[in-house]
Amino acid sequence: MKKQTGFTLIEIAIVLVIIGLLLGGVLKGQEMMTNAKIKRVANDFNGVSAAIFSYLDRYSFLPGDDVNANTRWGNPVVDGNGDGIIDAAEEPDVWEHLRSSGLVAGTGTTNPTHSFGGTIVIQQNGARITGTVICMNNIPGKTAEILDRQVDDGNGNAGDFRQTVNSTTYNQNVSNLTVCKKL
Repeated sequence: MKKQTGFTLIEIAIVLVIIGLLLGGVLKGQEMMTNAKIKRVANDFNGVSAAIFSYLDRYSFLPGDDVNANTRWGNPVVDGNGDGIIDAAEEPDVWEHLRSSGLVAGTGTTNPTHSFGGTIVIQQNGARITGTVICMNNIPGKTAEILDRQVDDGNGNAGDFRQTVNSTTYNQNVSNLTVCKKL
């Protein structure tokens, strides 16, 4: 008589349970990493706001618009025009002024990046918001919606946090939204 070889039903069930636990752990780990990135982006919005207000409090000018920046820190720091508006020509200088003052780490005029790999830009008027805004690009749609609910009203077309796309809802399938928050 020939002896049959193979796996029993119990052995197969145990292997499937182990595979399920491993998959569950991987998926939960990815979710935790995404949540951490979302928290870092929210903290970036708050940190940049705090740095700008600190600069304004110390020097009585918005960073980038400061008419005395070159006198304070020397070349190559460029003075702004002091009109209270960060115009397109002054946008790169925002970061140089913040970094020269020690309020933001680094050197130069390069825009910093956030945890999803996009850039952080300070500009005048963005996403149908009038005034100085902090904008971040390359934000996934789902993340943008979560951020909007955390810091504002959850409506992508209203409030102090908006997407540049003219829509009240966030497209969950888009990975490159630009969102702006009023300073």
